[in-house]
Amino acid sequence: MPNIKSAKKRVRLNMDARQLNAAFKSDMRTAVKRVDTLVSKNDTENAKDALQTAVKKIDKAVKRGALHKNNGNRKKSRLAKEVNAL
Repeated sequence: MPNIKSAKKRVRLNMDARQLNAAFKSDMRTAVKRVDTLVSKNDTENAKDALQTAVKKIDKAVKRGALHKNNGNRKKSRLAKEVNAL
């Protein structure tokens, strides 16, 4: 445990940031799974709408720093490729 006041604050801030990042990642993963299920059901129209939502969620996670930029771009590319294959 930290003894210095600033170290205690860093621990507190890191915990808050970790929880926020986990929320952004969870939200993103849910959107990606929604696209995957719609693609597996061959539901083209809803998959395109879900793709737009997933891209927004991925971009938000990247902007927040919860996800690396290249990782986000790779996820978006793979999802778009799946949807376009329908």
